[in-house]
Amino acid sequence: MTDPGRDPAAPTAEGGDVGETAPRRLRADAQRNRQRLLDAAVRAFSQGEPGVTLDSVARQAGVGIGTLYRHFPTREALVEAAYRNELAGLCDAAPQLLEQLPAAAALRAWMDRFIDYLAAKRGMAGALRLVIESGVNPYAESRDRLHAALDLLLAAGVAAGTVRADVPSADVLAGLSGVSLVAGEPARREQAGRLLDLLMDGLRHRVEG
Repeated sequence: MTDPGRDPAAPTAEGGDVGETAPRRLRADAQRNRQRLLDAAVRAFSQGEPGVTLDSVARQAGVGIGTLYRHFPTREALVEAAYRNELAGLCDAAPQLLEQLPAAAALRAWMDRFIDYLAAKRGMAGALRLVIESGVNPYAESRDRLHAALDLLLAAGVAAGTVRADVPSADVLAGLSGVSLVAGEPARREQAGRLLDLLMDGLRHRVEG
């Protein structure tokens, strides 16, 4: 029973705020739905099939089509957001990996994620082309963000004495792109791993003599 003398805006016994708990929960649910839609969109569009429907993306995400349209009013908006989410995940992984692993190991783990990112980007090429034709450039920030993430990893390796200081991030990205072109398909990931190990060996700092 409600206490007639209680201020309805006062915190509950559990420490929550009656006026804010529901909106916060809704915001959290909406964020989870948005992320599920982005993940489903990457899976669907990266298959490279032109007939992907928004209904099928919503079904894969486990939400209704109305929820999809509330977050992404057009197909192009969904594709652009899905690509940018993949880019953000890759770039955000750099500092996270450095918190979890030694610098050289973090760099090597990030290389694996970069190959996954390029595979998704390649699969989404057709869908992204339509985004560009609509007047939006989804790649506008890609180069700068990738260089910043890789520079962070390389600098950490140099500071730890495990990575050479004379290799710019542009050269490493070129090498990673080459690995992706040769062995970026899922069926060739074992070969991709070996090639990444070779690239990593070339980056290791070695003491002369």
